Amino acid sequence: MSREEMDARAKERLVGIAREWYEQMRDGVVPYIRLPTRTKRNLEYDDDSEVWKYGDRESTRSAATEKSAIHLLKMAYVIGFLKQQLVENRSSTLRELYYISEGWKKAKFAAQDESNLLIEDLEIITEMQREAFHLRPEEDGASIFGPLRLRETTRRGVKEIHCQEDVGEAGYPIPNNVDNLEFIDHDAKFVIAIETGGMYARLMENGFDQDYGAILVHLKGQPARSTRRVL
Repeated sequence: MSREEMDARAKERLVGIAREWYEQMRDGVVPYIRLPTRTKRNLEYDDDSEVWKYGDRESTRSAATEKSAIHLLKMAYVIGFLKQQLVENRSSTLRELYYISEGWKKAKFAAQDESNLLIEDLEIITEMQREAFHLRPEEDGASIFGPLRLRETTRRGVKEIHCQEDVGEAGYPIPNNVDNLEFIDHDAKFVIAIETGGMYARLMENGFDQDYGAILVHLKGQPARSTRRVL
């Protein structure tokens, strides 16, 4: 899927939430949304994707109460912000979103954790990653060095990169949005994730990647979201 198609799908699904509220009010129904219940009992392991997912249990948030009405108001502001961001082809971070909400009066967030959870809600409802909304993390992704060839779609076109032959000693930097990456081929026997930069540099200096057919991934301590998704 091209970047333009992804942007169009993200915008349509975000606007679709607001459209559903409008239709509810037009029919005389108090606006509401349904979301999976955030409890351990509602977590199920998906064998196909090998990840934990929410189950079928749902909770309803209705504008019938003041607290829930304010929550929907905040979601409406965020949807409008993300829609405009997609139209203008720009991006922002979760931190920026939180600070921008300071000008939203009753819709402003009390803490960044609140805005982060709302973005997670939108990911669940739209079934799309936050990167599709042009939201990027504050932290940088890590780097890769080893016998791996990949294809990256950038604003300047499509590039094919070999993570040994086409990069410097710092390795290939993992981008914020890994949906733009496609693995083409590799000659690796295994992947090794390395927490510290010193050990990463030492293994590269000693030719560990060539001698043992290894792909080295520098985590930079606690791995960023993009690094975890690549792994």
